[in-house]
Amino acid sequence: MTTPQPATAPQYCVLEGQYCRLEPLASKHLSDLFEAINGPEIDKRHQYLLEVAPASVDELATWLEQADRNPDLMFFAVIDQSTGKCGGRQAMMRIRPEHGSIEIGSILWGKGIARTRIATEALYLFAKHVFQDLGNRRFEWKCNNDNAPSKRAANRFGFTFEGVFRQDLILRNKNRDTAWFSMLDNEWPALKVHYENWLKLDNFDEKGMAKTSLTIPRVG
Repeated sequence: MTTPQPATAPQYCVLEGQYCRLEPLASKHLSDLFEAINGPEIDKRHQYLLEVAPASVDELATWLEQADRNPDLMFFAVIDQSTGKCGGRQAMMRIRPEHGSIEIGSILWGKGIARTRIATEALYLFAKHVFQDLGNRRFEWKCNNDNAPSKRAANRFGFTFEGVFRQDLILRNKNRDTAWFSMLDNEWPALKVHYENWLKLDNFDEKGMAKTSLTIPRVG
């Protein structure tokens, strides 16, 4: 085993993919973002997030101002390459370059990109940047243990389940048990192959529907 090395601290940047682009979340994105998350399911989409659902673009702007003051949160807009519009957001958090570890969290993928190749590529772009550009040893995913869709997504994306922190947090006057998942740097080369094969253009029909499932075998 090689001697563990610290990672490079992340900086805001633009990450380009085939189907999406990740760029620093800013006020110019908020109108499109609100449109993407607004609707009958807006409360459901925020059920397990730290913040409540915004009622307007102005409330979303207030939230962003507060989020920008947190040094341990780096929010990125998920831009649909086909439309140029922001369809969601995700963050780098629990940033610990001294330990070579970063978490992806506070994910809010709107109705146009959730459960599509855009969401998968958005996760892939983060993972590739975290491991290959920044030199991290560990990439984390955490969620409320009651959040079954998030746990299914973590498994689909190739994260390894590590356990549950019981009575981890109190959020909105309710207990949260936190499920922990991770992928490691020595697992990434194999995971990357599965992502890149699935994301190939010829794996999708003219409507953007995948011809195969993203099935990543456990490597941990």
